[in-house]
Amino acid sequence: MTAFRDHFSGHASAYARSRPGYPEALFDFLASLAPRREAAWDTGTGSGQAAHPLASRFRAVVATDASEAQVRKARRGKGLLYAAAAAERAPLRDASVDLITVSQALHWFDFAAFFAEAARVARPGAVLAAWAYGNCRVSTEVDAAYDRLYGEVLGPFWPPERVHVEQGYRTIPVPFPALPAPAFEMRARWDLPAFLAYLDSWSAAQRYRRKLGKDPFEAVLPALERAWGTPGGEREVAWPLVLIAARVKP
Repeated sequence: MTAFRDHFSGHASAYARSRPGYPEALFDFLASLAPRREAAWDTGTGSGQAAHPLASRFRAVVATDASEAQVRKARRGKGLLYAAAAAERAPLRDASVDLITVSQALHWFDFAAFFAEAARVARPGAVLAAWAYGNCRVSTEVDAAYDRLYGEVLGPFWPPERVHVEQGYRTIPVPFPALPAPAFEMRARWDLPAFLAYLDSWSAAQRYRRKLGKDPFEAVLPALERAWGTPGGEREVAWPLVLIAARVKP
């Protein structure tokens, strides 16, 4: 099994504050696929962005992440149980969950080991759903500065697993029968400081800072500020969300 590569523990607090939320319609759809709404497992939970909305739809949600720092910063709630555990070794009984979710994390996993674990813990009819969001869009001018940061400045600092997100998860070998899934989009209204906080939560931005000892935004910040306008003014930020869903045990 591939060793856990921790890209986020060092800035777990910033990650929890700055990452966008997922649309409620996504969780309604996932709940409609599950054979029952008894138990869900959210693995690679990070700071719980998916676990919390799942808890309003399932009687119990077990949320796990290999990073103890991420789990400590996760938002608590009724029916939610957090645990530090690798996705490939879940603290769950055999045939115990109706839904398995992975938000913005499947690309970090050992695919074969995780899918075997999903098959172990899934009840008959259980569903696996994994999603990721790619590059956001704001406006032509903001996007130009963003794209320069993402590619030209930070390109060498992205972990190799990032390619799965860029490819829309199409090359991940899911061994279960696929289910049709509608298109979803994430949206947020942010001012410039909130947008910059999100960019700074990227693993590549953190790696750039550690390796080079300087701010990764230096080269693009003037153009980004001009494009944004008033820093306190809010703009709508949109991300395309790629969702794959499968019936683990038909």
